[in-house]
Amino acid sequence: MQAFLKGTSISTKPPLTKDHRGVAATAGSSGENKKAKPVPWVEKYRPKSVDEVAFQDEVVAVLKKSLEGADLPNLLFYGPPGTGKTSTILAAARELFGPELFRSRVLELNASDERGIQVVREKVKNFAQLTVSGSRSDGKPCPPFKIVILDEADSMTSAAQAALRRTMEKESKTTRFCLICNYVSRIIEPLTSRCSKFRFKPLSDKIQQQRLLDIAEKENVQISNEVIPYLVKVSEGDLRKAITFLQSATRLTGGKEITEKVITDIAGVIPAEIINGIFAACQSGSFDRLEAVVKDLIDEGHAATQLVNQLHDVVVENDDLSDKQKSIITEKLAEVDKCLADGADEHLQLISLCATVMQQLTQNC
Repeated sequence: MQAFLKGTSISTKPPLTKDHRGVAATAGSSGENKKAKPVPWVEKYRPKSVDEVAFQDEVVAVLKKSLEGADLPNLLFYGPPGTGKTSTILAAARELFGPELFRSRVLELNASDERGIQVVREKVKNFAQLTVSGSRSDGKPCPPFKIVILDEADSMTSAAQAALRRTMEKESKTTRFCLICNYVSRIIEPLTSRCSKFRFKPLSDKIQQQRLLDIAEKENVQISNEVIPYLVKVSEGDLRKAITFLQSATRLTGGKEITEKVITDIAGVIPAEIINGIFAACQSGSFDRLEAVVKDLIDEGHAATQLVNQLHDVVVENDDLSDKQKSIITEKLAEVDKCLADGADEHLQLISLCATVMQQLTQNC
């Protein structure tokens, strides 16, 4: 401690250790190459440039024109999760500012950050008021503005959104805003009118399959061409979810081939045979049998909301049911879904749902 206070430098070199021959060697100097840090595949294969963004042709075309002229309007991106909204604006910002200026020129606030009216008035406003130069160290043209990315803007309070209106107009010379949300109806009208709106379409199955095959090839994952469409179906148009499932399945199998059963287990999807078993119990007309099947489903740890989603698809595609019967069952599905969202008991809700299905199925007999 005394040495430290006097200002003498303290050595931070690793201690010398002796190997089996008695020769002194520095700890950690084994000559091994440093391994690259493991990164989730979602981040590893996130688009690095606007050209790499898949399927969103209109947005990419507008952004590319904006990048050429280094001019950008305020943006509002909306659409389902996993379609590339955040990736697109981050890729555009990287192309605009380069790796050096990116950190100082972009302020990204997510739903996990505090984004109440106070933060908008202080943090966002202070950042927006800063003026910046229009030059980059690599000599490329750089726009004289900054970008504020408000991810999941639909979860911001109306007061915070209202406080943002004036800042967007007042600081338009030095700052551009990009609002990202899933539901555009939750953004107040004065904000939407100040932005160029872009709807991100759900990714087509073909695009998702191609991207997953590319990742599987790069990571040496053994997966057949028949399993990829099933993985896309399970992820419901969310490419981020599909990539995460692929990585989890790879870790689970340990290098062996990934099968549909592995994907089913990881995704929490209820197997088709269990759904068929529920329908068989409903057709039997025996309430005791139905109760036993539902109890087994709950005991297996399957989510009731997952059953509601899968049962909806099965009911709609079932040719044995009339349109009237389908409408009665789907109406009950909606009621159960709302009750589950409000925190109702899963067992009771599933019994109620299956009783309605049984009532409609046994009418045909």
